[in-house]
Amino acid sequence: MAVCRSINVLRQPEAPATPAEISAASLQFVRKVSGFRAPSKSNQAAFDAAVREIADSTERLLASIQNKPKGKTA
Repeated sequence: MAVCRSINVLRQPEAPATPAEISAASLQFVRKVSGFRAPSKSNQAAFDAAVREIADSTERLLASIQNKPKGKTA
């Protein structure tokens, strides 16, 4: 699977990602993985649940990341 070049970086040290940015990134991820831009009616609930779960996971990830001083790498 190739990496999508149109995916934007969310995390910026100077400003945290907004809920809208996290939601948009989650939707983009689900679309990429599922192969559907918009799900059928029968798949809408599963699609929406996946977007919510990924957004929740992303918020937990961003909240737990430690900022490193500039010039330092992990």
